[in-house]
Amino acid sequence: MVPQTLWPYSEVGHTQDAKKELLSIIDFESSEDVFITPKPSTLIERILQLATDKNSVVLDSYAGSGTTAHAVLKLNAQDGGNRRFILIEMMDYAETLTAERVRRVMSGYGEGSKAVAGLGGGFTYLSLGEPLFDDCGQLNPAVDLAAIRDYVAWQEGIPKVARLPLDNPQHRYHLGEANGLRVFFCFEPERTTTLDLDLLAELVKSPGPTLIYADQLALGEEFMRRHAIRFKKIPRDIARL
Repeated sequence: MVPQTLWPYSEVGHTQDAKKELLSIIDFESSEDVFITPKPSTLIERILQLATDKNSVVLDSYAGSGTTAHAVLKLNAQDGGNRRFILIEMMDYAETLTAERVRRVMSGYGEGSKAVAGLGGGFTYLSLGEPLFDDCGQLNPAVDLAAIRDYVAWQEGIPKVARLPLDNPQHRYHLGEANGLRVFFCFEPERTTTLDLDLLAELVKSPGPTLIYADQLALGEEFMRRHAIRFKKIPRDIARL
């Protein structure tokens, strides 16, 4: 026999309760579209009561119908918490079901005697873009250059407001500065870039700590150390997170 839960269904709900809850929020075209075994928000709520505090961040990497977000919002409404959630869903219902459920739970749903007040809150819906690296470990040519620069700038701790655009009049390779370190990203999709004396003179107009990304390095270690210049190789030294 399948062992029973230590939490009785009278307290945390069961699958039929979860289906009824989901049907009351989302209008499905047919019963076949409804999740077979959705989780009741009361069950996830109980877990969050035990495992979180009022400022926790809750990650659900298999978000399904969005029950976790629903439970986070309910618990926040009950105890005045400021819990936040991150939902990840790779199926094609991410927008029409997962995100839509969260929207309706926040703003309210149902009509007449079955109307349920909204729990408030807000969230941002984002879609995955192209992967930064291709199957050979090289920078993916399908990724926009501005997005690659933005990723490297983030990796080096350059605040978003301090990141320089591609059309920067000072130099297009300049990403910005972080903690007194100037960062340059010398990348050309169609050719190899080499950090040599000519490129260095083009980039650096005054002494100071400098980090330069390029495909190749043609300067010696002693020279680099004496002039406080660090080198990172493209794509090897771009973090894969």
